[in-house]
Amino acid sequence: MKYILLLLSATLLFSLPVKPLLAAEAPASVTSTAGSEDDFETDPFADEETEQLQVYDPLEPVNRGIFWVNDKLYFYLLKPVARGWRLVPEPARTSFDNVFSNLATPVRLANSLLQFKFKAAGIELCRFFTNSTVGLGGLFDIASENNLPKSDEDLGQTFGHYGLGSGPYLILPILGPSNLRDGVGRIGDSFLDPLPYSLRDDEVIVTKVFDAENKLSLDKDTYEGIKKHEIDPYLFIRSAYEQNRAAKVRK
Repeated sequence: MKYILLLLSATLLFSLPVKPLLAAEAPASVTSTAGSEDDFETDPFADEETEQLQVYDPLEPVNRGIFWVNDKLYFYLLKPVARGWRLVPEPARTSFDNVFSNLATPVRLANSLLQFKFKAAGIELCRFFTNSTVGLGGLFDIASENNLPKSDEDLGQTFGHYGLGSGPYLILPILGPSNLRDGVGRIGDSFLDPLPYSLRDDEVIVTKVFDAENKLSLDKDTYEGIKKHEIDPYLFIRSAYEQNRAAKVRK
């Protein structure tokens, strides 16, 4: 039980998926918050026929409160540490990120298989063996350099692939945007994380924190740009997250 609780707490507190938090993966066509809130319900990934992406956000007052706390944590703790870490040359930080990406292969592989995406699963296996050997334990992403692209499958996408709706939109403490489906999927994926099976409890936490800050150091201040240019960053990020996730489920 102790290890399960540790795993859940580490997942919820220290994995920090930076790109969703900062909307770095938001599609270029996401509507600006300068329009009405209804503008954020339009899915830019729809075909020629107009399709509306409804964002179910019954907890918006609570979500906005957590969003405010996350915002303060970002500017006063997380990003200052990440900027200090930028003193380390970027190639080294990229190599650290490559290692953690390589360790996450079981998540991508398992979810590719669950969705019967056998080609993607095969590529993930090739990537893992290539980067683990020629890439010196994952320090170098040799696979991508040789046209073996990394998939981004996770359990939330697998649930969506089989028709499970996203459920209510959520802002998680520190982790940022999510929804009920993706939150449950995140917990399920954590059981495929090799770190808790190979490190002591305290080492897992330190490693997760390091991974999060390293990823944040590689980000090009995306969230700062959103704060500067968007009237309501909450609505922009909510729309960007749900559109991005819907597109990933479709592909």
